[in-house]
Amino acid sequence: MRNTQQLKLVAALSALLAFGAMSGCATSQTTAAPAARAEASVQKQTYFMVYHENGRIYAMTEPNIYLGLMAHDEVPLTRARVGAGPDGETVVFGITSKDGENLDKPTAAEDIFDGRTKDVGSFYGEVVRNGRYHVFGEWKDFQDYLSHKEITFTYTEIGTGPKGETVIYALNNKTKDSGRPVALVEQFNRLRQAK
Repeated sequence: MRNTQQLKLVAALSALLAFGAMSGCATSQTTAAPAARAEASVQKQTYFMVYHENGRIYAMTEPNIYLGLMAHDEVPLTRARVGAGPDGETVVFGITSKDGENLDKPTAAEDIFDGRTKDVGSFYGEVVRNGRYHVFGEWKDFQDYLSHKEITFTYTEIGTGPKGETVIYALNNKTKDSGRPVALVEQFNRLRQAK
């Protein structure tokens, strides 16, 4: 039962632009379990960036595309911009099935990368850089990181990544004194369990 729920979670994430909307798939039921309702309000938008060792930056909004890249170093459908990265890297955008319906328009990942997306509401994001995972639960924290490549306040767990990598959780003035960011850690782990 749990694996089925996790597969539904990934499908729902993809349908809502991503690795975010931690809700279950729509059903004909009118009531949901309290845990499912709580999860439904957690995320609405996700964004992933991988500064790959091949010198490219990969940007995407769908968890399946991201997990596929991390597992196989491949993204099935992409649009690339040669030299568009901050240091002249090629930027490769993962195209979701929804994005594929309108290939003449920018993808959600491109809108975020280009700064056209101003407010995403609830947010979850990851940046993989220099062999470390940087995990964000707030859009502003993510934007600050992209501007400065630093996180002012962090909670770091060494060796807790999928292959023993360091995971750095972004904190801010509101969350820095709360200790371990349990909800953010759970989201990071839940994403990997859902594949």
